[in-house]
Amino acid sequence: MFRDREEAGRMLADKLSYYRNDPTSLILALPRGGVAVGYQLSLALHLPLDVFITRKIGAPGNPEYAIGAVTETGSHYLNQEAIGSFELSRHELERLIHVQEKEIARRRSLYRQGRPLPRLTGRTVLLVDDGIATGSTFIASALAIRNLQPRSLVGVIPVGPPSTIREVRTHVNELVVLMTPDRFEAVGNFFVDFTQVEDRDVVKYLNLAEEAMLERMPSSPAS
Repeated sequence: MFRDREEAGRMLADKLSYYRNDPTSLILALPRGGVAVGYQLSLALHLPLDVFITRKIGAPGNPEYAIGAVTETGSHYLNQEAIGSFELSRHELERLIHVQEKEIARRRSLYRQGRPLPRLTGRTVLLVDDGIATGSTFIASALAIRNLQPRSLVGVIPVGPPSTIREVRTHVNELVVLMTPDRFEAVGNFFVDFTQVEDRDVVKYLNLAEEAMLERMPSSPAS
């Protein structure tokens, strides 16, 4: 069990030391919880931190059950079996997608303050979350990022159930995961402190990570 997300991030960093100071690598964390993990990775590995914004499409009447996900690049990942089991009409599905697209736009504006998603072509991307259950959000993100042609996509996850981890592994070049318990009910069960990460926390982590990167940059010689 992890004390909190930041401890999980430090433990994951120990497994990823070969990416330390790699100028072609960057960390993309899934907000909100993944940003707390990604922040510790950024500090330990001396890599830039940004977000990749993906929103789960929750089932009607059961919003925690993912029937798919929407990404900030506009792609959709849909679980057709789950959609069929809820007998969703096309109109209802489009409504649910639109709700998440509006939230993605809000978060992009707040978290990036007008900055675009970093260029990923030819780079190594460490895609980070604080844990996965069904994997819909993570898989949707991985598929969207692969379309942007990174050199390599590395999945970085503290904990997830074996079946989901097996599926995620097929969508990344490398997967680093610390725990794959057979008995799995919820990600939060594996953290002593799983306090919800708020928008202000995400902005704080991003700003602190940027400040740390700037402090490590060599000073230009005096003219």
